[in-house]
Amino acid sequence: MYERFFIELNKKLSLTTEEQELFRKYIIPKRLRKKQYLLQDGDVCRYVTFVEKGMLRSYAVDEKGTDKIFQFAPEGWWISDMYSFITAEPSTLNIDALEDSELVLISKSSLDELRDKIPSFMAFSLNQIQTAYIALQRRLFDMVNLTTAEKYTKLLNTYPDIVQRAPQHMVASYLGLTPEALSRVRKRIAEQR
Repeated sequence: MYERFFIELNKKLSLTTEEQELFRKYIIPKRLRKKQYLLQDGDVCRYVTFVEKGMLRSYAVDEKGTDKIFQFAPEGWWISDMYSFITAEPSTLNIDALEDSELVLISKSSLDELRDKIPSFMAFSLNQIQTAYIALQRRLFDMVNLTTAEKYTKLLNTYPDIVQRAPQHMVASYLGLTPEALSRVRKRIAEQR
């Protein structure tokens, strides 16, 4: 456990053996079965989560009972409800496993202590926040400005693994489409090839 976690961390910062051992004191391993919740709407998000193996999604449920997917998180990705995590207010999101998953959890107090004890981790954390903000801004821009075919093509080209692993109705939800609209887009794209 933790192999991918340390590989990804070491891509951005070179941890010494002592720093890796320090990390091991603060991180919590967790396994989820497919469809098992990591976080439910109304609970306070207590952890940021790194996906070591498997895939998770974050989503809200609208008044009609329809899932609105905000994020997919395959191996090597982080997932959380950052609003709830930072403010300690109840979450408006659910996070569950799309596949059997192995996770690395870090609590807020552990994150703060690691940032204090490992200065390079503070810079890493800032970079993660900036990267997440940029990704959110791009996603919002795409949702407003791209056609449905462009949205799907961009997702397919950027994250083909997610498109292959997630059920198509969930891909449609992530793109803000109905499953039928996604099916039509996929058919048109296939005919053009």
